[in-house]
Amino acid sequence: MTKSELITNLSEQGRTPHITAEQVVNVVFESMSDTLIAGNRIEIRGFASFMVKEYDAYTDRNPKTGEEIEVKPKKLPFFKVGKELKERVLGE
Repeated sequence: MTKSELITNLSEQGRTPHITAEQVVNVVFESMSDTLIAGNRIEIRGFASFMVKEYDAYTDRNPKTGEEIEVKPKKLPFFKVGKELKERVLGE
């Protein structure tokens, strides 16, 4: 499902104007992004949790040349599926 499909679905099921549904989806996504950027965790019970994982710097190898390279520390968003969603997808 794409963002535009989500907006259309929300508009139809919620019986709201398309522009209102679009604003709602944008506010939700922006709020989630802002929360993660601030280093906070998001938990939607039964669905998933979102957090930012921090990785330390490390030495790795370039697969083409075999040369050792230093990988800088980084932060990446991380998604962990909730128990209820996992069970629904697995058909349990």
